[in-house]
Amino acid sequence: MSDSTRPRTRALCVIVALLSGAVATGAQSAAPLASYNVDRTQVSVSGLSSGGFFAVQLGVSYSSVFKGVGIFAGGTYDCAGQSNYTACMYNATPSVTQSIANMKSWSGNRIDAVGNIANQRIYLFTGTNDTTVGPHVTDQVYQLYVGTGHFVSAANAKYDNSNSAVHTFPTDFDASGDNACNLSISPYISNCHFDGAGAALQWIHGPLNPRNDGTLGGSLVPFDQTEFIAAGRGMDAAGWLYVPASCAGGRPCRLHVALHGCLQGHSSIGADFLNNTGYNRWADTNDILVLYPQAVADNSVHATAASGSLSNPNGCWDWIGWYGADFDQKTGVQAKAIMAMVNRILSGQSGSGAVPPAPTNLAVTGTTNASITLGWNASAGATRYNVYRDDGKVQSTTATSFTDSGLAPATTHSYAVSAVDAAGESARSAAVSATTGNTVPYSQKVSDTALGHYLAGRVPVAQYVQLGQEYGYLTNFTLYLCGSTWTNSPTCGPLH
Repeated sequence: MSDSTRPRTRALCVIVALLSGAVATGAQSAAPLASYNVDRTQVSVSGLSSGGFFAVQLGVSYSSVFKGVGIFAGGTYDCAGQSNYTACMYNATPSVTQSIANMKSWSGNRIDAVGNIANQRIYLFTGTNDTTVGPHVTDQVYQLYVGTGHFVSAANAKYDNSNSAVHTFPTDFDASGDNACNLSISPYISNCHFDGAGAALQWIHGPLNPRNDGTLGGSLVPFDQTEFIAAGRGMDAAGWLYVPASCAGGRPCRLHVALHGCLQGHSSIGADFLNNTGYNRWADTNDILVLYPQAVADNSVHATAASGSLSNPNGCWDWIGWYGADFDQKTGVQAKAIMAMVNRILSGQSGSGAVPPAPTNLAVTGTTNASITLGWNASAGATRYNVYRDDGKVQSTTATSFTDSGLAPATTHSYAVSAVDAAGESARSAAVSATTGNTVPYSQKVSDTALGHYLAGRVPVAQYVQLGQEYGYLTNFTLYLCGSTWTNSPTCGPLH
């Protein structure tokens, strides 16, 4: 998805005007991402354009983590998993029927339980003159959440759709390098006399202190993204984190993930998205860490589920499926990378005491067609344990074992466990994986030759030839009746 084909070239060094409240980024090397004292119930996400699509994906996939989602000129969940991406933008009206069906089908498996979404606060913005994504597309996002989908109540959703903006991030102040509100060109940040960052943050987190329009007291810190995702997956080597002085000093803070749009990454426009959108101004006075993950241009061609083979030359977030058919699910590589960053930040100490050590020796102790049972060693001082399935929390328990029930048959899940006490939550244990059983056992098994199986009507002539070549026509072997089909797989797999 393209915000423009004319990215603006930038100098390697970013000169920041202090009077605008910007934060100097400098030429610092990217250190590992640090941990902070963050309230786990106060994590939110927002994004523009491809970042808006991706914010929806994160909010749906990890609904147990995000208390709110802000969508600026973004589109519906899984739209490009079903249709060519062009049907999901350009002011089209994409259907949400299959998206809703997928969310319900994937609930508790490929994505967190959709019931969590009812607790989220949803913020939507579209400009009336946006022709890149367009109001009709964003209308459908509202339908997905509130209308047809009924995932959240109307009281938990706010839709600002009367501003005359084009495809751009709306602010209410002039910053160096930004555009007029009627120009959809790089850096896609404009004074539209509307405070988009403030509108989203205040809707999601409630009343906030006035923002800091002067010199900010926090720091914009680069960090190494390569430990979270491999090269060739559309993410840059470095990301950024805005850290208010209060958060650096250990005060309990909130966390907001801000996702840029296409052609808005640091490699395209330098620090403009980091400094000019207004997130940091609100963060500075409200104890909010702002995580700015960074996508990057990728000129390699990748197969997608519904849009053919495409490259990603504009550094968009993966809302199309460049990096896997599970791009909008918990196992999507970019989603997992961002959630690993979130978990790193959240792993800092909470409260005045020390958090307990992570549980050890997590193991799978049993499986059925619909359940997986886990056990682990007790952690000293822990009062309860949080169990995570595929990176989403599924249970809090005082026991050192847990049976995860209601799972789909023949599915694989990854689990980790953390320990909790009054001081906070530990890091997670080493992960383990397990697969539920097959739900269709065989009802009969018969040993005979290929000719005997054929004469008895168990296999047609084509399979008779196949089996005769594999086993020999006069050698006995066993077939299993699975439903109404005979196969040589005792687990009811296909004939091999």
